[in-house]
Amino acid sequence: MRQYITRRLLLCIPVLLGVSLLVFLVLHFLPVDPVRMLLTEHQTGTAPTVEGAISDAEIEALRKQLGLDQPLYVQFGRYIWNALHGDFGTSWRTKRTVLTMISRNAPYTIELSLSGLIISVFLGVSLGTIAAVKEHTWFDTVSMILAVIGVCAPGFWLGLMLMLVFGLQLGWFPAVGAGTWRHLVLPAVTMGIGGAALVARLTRSSLVEVLRQEYITTARSKGLSERIVVFKHALRNAMIPVITVVGLSLGHMLGGSVIIENVFGRPGLGRIAVDAIWEKDYPIVQTTVLMMAVSYVIANLLVDLVYGMIDPRIRYN
Repeated sequence: MRQYITRRLLLCIPVLLGVSLLVFLVLHFLPVDPVRMLLTEHQTGTAPTVEGAISDAEIEALRKQLGLDQPLYVQFGRYIWNALHGDFGTSWRTKRTVLTMISRNAPYTIELSLSGLIISVFLGVSLGTIAAVKEHTWFDTVSMILAVIGVCAPGFWLGLMLMLVFGLQLGWFPAVGAGTWRHLVLPAVTMGIGGAALVARLTRSSLVEVLRQEYITTARSKGLSERIVVFKHALRNAMIPVITVVGLSLGHMLGGSVIIENVFGRPGLGRIAVDAIWEKDYPIVQTTVLMMAVSYVIANLLVDLVYGMIDPRIRYN
């Protein structure tokens, strides 16, 4: 087990390097000069300056201060070297360290993602299990139709609808902001519904296939109750593909929080990432994308480890 985990972690290193390099190149090849933007907004707020208001000397001085005058391979190498030592740089606009900004906003994103994951797993597995047991009934048909709608519905649209109905019209929950559990309900439900729809469809199809296996027929012939047959024998074996989707959903939710956090006005990694992209704040963009890539890597590793807990036949070589 230890050797397997070590090997998987070593294989993740080129993936993270590739993601960092790709984001680095995309940012530096954008047709916008971040140095000129910084000087422009520093002098006149967000309004554009007149031609010639910024001297070439000021541009070159700031470019040298930010290290943008060096070749790209030197800039990227310096970023990776500093990141390995826990230094992800300083925000060009707020002048605060990137690690400080991420540590303040990451708990909101983790809270939202885990809440959405719990909702998606609970609803998805419950609906999928009942639909499989009641195959070809009205419940099966209705639940799968709702699951298709849930998969197809865009997250931002669903969030706006929930905000309109439960936040503005009924007033049950706050429409925007963060701070209490009531602020978390609508964003978590928005994030969880899409995942629940996918989990429900996969749980149903996997469980229906397992319930047709011969060992299930044998278990029923022994006089075991349907509850024991379904939950003890069938559902456990049907969970392998579901766990794969759930693990990937966790990484997807951490990345997909960008949309939900902006719709509901919540602080979080997605919120600061979008702001940094608009403001061309390279250190924040690079680090937030790297953190989301790490979340995907960890989620995939956890999924592989849970496989062995669910199915003892799986061995790690």
